[in-house]
Amino acid sequence: MTQLFSDISLINRILILIFLISFLTQLSYYLLLFPKAKQKSIPLSPGRKKYPAVSVIICARNEIENLRTKLPLILEQDYPEFELIVVNDGSEDGTQEFLEDLKLKYPHLRVSSIQKDSKFLRGKKLALTIGLKAAHHDIVLLTDADCEPAGKNWMKLMIRNYSDKNSVILGIGLYKKTKGLLNSIIRFESAFIAMQYIALTRIGKPYMGVGRNLSYRKELFFKNKGFASHLKLESGDDDLFISEVGTSENCVVETNPASFTYSEPGKSWGQWINQKKRHLTTSGMYKKSTLRILGFEYLSRMMLSISFIWLLIVLQERVLVLMVLSAYLLLVVIKAINFYLVFKTLNEKFLFLLSVIFEPLIPWIYSLMHISNIIDRKRK
Repeated sequence: MTQLFSDISLINRILILIFLISFLTQLSYYLLLFPKAKQKSIPLSPGRKKYPAVSVIICARNEIENLRTKLPLILEQDYPEFELIVVNDGSEDGTQEFLEDLKLKYPHLRVSSIQKDSKFLRGKKLALTIGLKAAHHDIVLLTDADCEPAGKNWMKLMIRNYSDKNSVILGIGLYKKTKGLLNSIIRFESAFIAMQYIALTRIGKPYMGVGRNLSYRKELFFKNKGFASHLKLESGDDDLFISEVGTSENCVVETNPASFTYSEPGKSWGQWINQKKRHLTTSGMYKKSTLRILGFEYLSRMMLSISFIWLLIVLQERVLVLMVLSAYLLLVVIKAINFYLVFKTLNEKFLFLLSVIFEPLIPWIYSLMHISNIIDRKRK
């Protein structure tokens, strides 16, 4: 074996070393970290008699069609005491009139309105802050106008996690299944991100949630001065905020499928790319420990792909080629098993079949988006 390695070029030796390090790094993530995202679904306990009052908050701008179909699913939740606050953020599609009419049927619906002002640029953070200030209850539950809960026990399943210690509940927000490659990529990437933040939360390093399904205490929000530290960024109302307030003691994840919310996925590549580019603007502001964990995972995945392809093409020694190929295929199998088990928790178990293609591609796609964001900033 020593003679075999001495016969190959220096560059190939370096690539073999890179491959080995990347392989072992990826193996550690899929044997030690990501399996923590797998969990048996815990059913709703029928014995619980008391749930705290809740304020559900939705921010909407020109979302009348979504509000018509989604609001009744929330307003008719099986929950003893709650209010639904819809923040009408300068809509011009008849949203205000629709909400006023709907209040006649649902007295626990409340509306806060922000007037449109072309001279004043606003984002979701302002609307959320107004909704939180209007909330009558300390526990708030956030979702979006295009989201629908998986069932009538959505609120109970999310809120059951509160205790004297827990003050942040991370829910799962996924996308509906439709036809096409774009939909598969969106759903896989959404499930992959969920796997990451579930696993990191369970090792005591919460760094994000999704605004489509997220709950925390109003007191915690204002104690943290809201979104003050990242108010100028368009994104960050869910990931940067949770990164700031979430701790190993106060943050838990709810993974019962009946607690999920589902949104309509983007219908065009441009829409999805712009959405991801916007979200990626916040990633550099995560805690250093989070950046190290996520960064090493992405970097090792990229280095594994590069070194694997290079060695497969360039190596002349058949034994080494078989060793490299065997190691890579072993890792693919271990990853596929992980994806199947974790995605089963997320009701997306068949997406594991696409992991061989999508999982190596995602870091490269993200890298191109980061470069595009840098170019966009320099042009301004």
